[in-house]
Amino acid sequence: MTNALGTLEQHVREALEELRPALQMDGGDVEFVGVDDGVVQVRLLGACGGCPMATMTLVGFVEERLKQRVPEIQQVVSV
Repeated sequence: MTNALGTLEQHVREALEELRPALQMDGGDVEFVGVDDGVVQVRLLGACGGCPMATMTLVGFVEERLKQRVPEIQQVVSV
């Protein structure tokens, strides 16, 4: 039996896997770090890590798509 957090984490990981190819096309990537109380922690990698548009990518792309797929998500933060 999977607990609610495990299920939430699984859904977040699956959604991130769907987003990764779009980031990878531009030389970037995203890594799941954790989820706590509706806040997903990710690490932007590659070109995304040092890009001046990283905040827009994080909020406008990653967070928006995650919230669509996993409504329990309140926020996505980069660590």
